[in-house]
Amino acid sequence: MNCIIVDDDKLSTKIIQEFIDKTDDLLLVGSFESAVGAINFLSKQDRTPIDLIFLDIEMPEMSGIEFLKSLDELPQVIVYSSQEKYAFESYEYDVTDYLLKPVQYGRFIKAINRGRERLEEKETISKESTEIFIKNNSSLVRVKYDDILWIEALENYVVLNTFNDKFTIHFTMKSISDKMPSDKFVRVHRSFIVNLNEINVIEDNSVLVKYEGGVKVIPIGKSYKDKLMDDINLITR
Repeated sequence: MNCIIVDDDKLSTKIIQEFIDKTDDLLLVGSFESAVGAINFLSKQDRTPIDLIFLDIEMPEMSGIEFLKSLDELPQVIVYSSQEKYAFESYEYDVTDYLLKPVQYGRFIKAINRGRERLEEKETISKESTEIFIKNNSSLVRVKYDDILWIEALENYVVLNTFNDKFTIHFTMKSISDKMPSDKFVRVHRSFIVNLNEINVIEDNSVLVKYEGGVKVIPIGKSYKDKLMDDINLITR
């Protein structure tokens, strides 16, 4: 897993670096003393894909929580701090684990194993599953992936638009993105995920999805366009 460290504390950064170096399947791509520096790195389209972020909570200028809030799409994040009080709020952003300083290698490995399991689970869902269950009031409704046209963010909720219905659920876009198979769905904007098979036309800055009610025009965010073009079966002259 490619990873970065975001921490202004040089001593704890050194400890995490040493733990990464002696863990076979981890590769440290970069280390940043501020959240702003990490954000600038993650915004680059030509960067190395990042699978895991080691994030300190208490940093000047921008805290770890503010960093989590600022990004629309995050890889797995392992948060660490000298205090327990930030744990609950961190888990609201679907972080992989929360570690207390000073971090011990045994606890570090436990967090890494959890990250491996989540990555494997996502890959398994992507390859094998054909449907998802959605909570609708007090019931669970089975929805086939092929029936989902697009997913749209709505404040603290997301709306799954299908051929026959709409389902509003309390989820973040990152969490729902992690649940959807990557070979079927692509995020094209901070507020939209689209079923690749339902895209009829791609224009300069939007995709068109046809359905019985008409045509849905969905914007393409600049930071998502390259990924979209990589995912479609493209033939050019």
